[in-house]
Amino acid sequence: MWNLLLRLSSFFFITLALVGGETQSNSSVSALFILGDSSVNCGNNGPFNNFLHDRSSIYPCVGFKTRLLPDLLGDKLGLPMIPPFYGQNGSIEGLLSGLNFGSSQATIMNTGNLAFQALNHQLRQLYETLQMLQMQLGQTKSSELVQSSLFYISLGKDDYIQHFLHKFSSLRHKYSGGAFAHILVQQMIRVVKDLYNANARKIIVIGIGPLGCAPRALWESYNSTAHTNADDRYCVQEINELILQYNAMLSEHLLDLNYELFDAQIIFCDIYQGMLQIINNPKRYGFSDVRRACCGLGRYGGMVGCVSKEMACDDPSLHVWWDFYNPTEGVNSLLANWTWSGQPSYLCQPMDIKHLASSSAEHLNQAARSD
Repeated sequence: MWNLLLRLSSFFFITLALVGGETQSNSSVSALFILGDSSVNCGNNGPFNNFLHDRSSIYPCVGFKTRLLPDLLGDKLGLPMIPPFYGQNGSIEGLLSGLNFGSSQATIMNTGNLAFQALNHQLRQLYETLQMLQMQLGQTKSSELVQSSLFYISLGKDDYIQHFLHKFSSLRHKYSGGAFAHILVQQMIRVVKDLYNANARKIIVIGIGPLGCAPRALWESYNSTAHTNADDRYCVQEINELILQYNAMLSEHLLDLNYELFDAQIIFCDIYQGMLQIINNPKRYGFSDVRRACCGLGRYGGMVGCVSKEMACDDPSLHVWWDFYNPTEGVNSLLANWTWSGQPSYLCQPMDIKHLASSSAEHLNQAARSD
């Protein structure tokens, strides 16, 4: 009986999340251009898809047609499904609604690790696309399209997972948590400024989620002699404190950019706080398992990643986590609704995505002309 109630509750909240932020009919957004990691791409955006898919923790994300946060926001914007960069057909029509340049394994830093696509690589692909739009549409029309488009950036997770959280990480021994966060934030600010110089005026930057609450972090903590009580914890606080430090620093710098780049609108969405709200109140939102991955093996599903469809749980909607570090579609649906509507108001600053989308591109052009 309890499981039935949880399923009904989960269905109610996810349905509410999907329909609660209806498509914004007066949206001035022409296209959505996406940069990011597995938070924006399930692994279908690269020249070696099949090779990586079979070995990636999030392989079933594609098999189960999981909808990620930018996909759900695209629905609210009234845009068609945004195609991946490597899945486009090369026509100008295929570019007019935007492209997803994200890779399931991507970092802000360029460390030379070929398994992880650096943000600079995605930026080069984006600039090539914008140049193609200019060539095909002309300077005026392409400029209008870019200024009325949303640019969505979601990275940083893999920088911490791969380069800082490992016990034997050289970067961890070289930098303090604050210094490492500063390096990442400075690179993100540079990227936002580069986008602005490329005529982008509406930019969304997504913070990192609570990695210390993820199944892999819990599994590693449980197996560490330094954390004998890990089984009693929902989150590894030491990891979350690093993420909080990064998110706070990034948010502050982006707020400053809004004053510096006066004709741009840049918002920061803190999905850490949104996910923590769900983790701390799972029954309220229809979830019954906040620690175990829906798809994975071992304690918390954090020992072996999701490498086949058969490993997945029967009902992902009851789980907060899909695999090692990625949330389920149910969580993404709630986050999409909250970041879109501005409820709770503290998630996106200085405005929610709905207001960003409906703001007229004309006032941006007027501000630019008055300079």
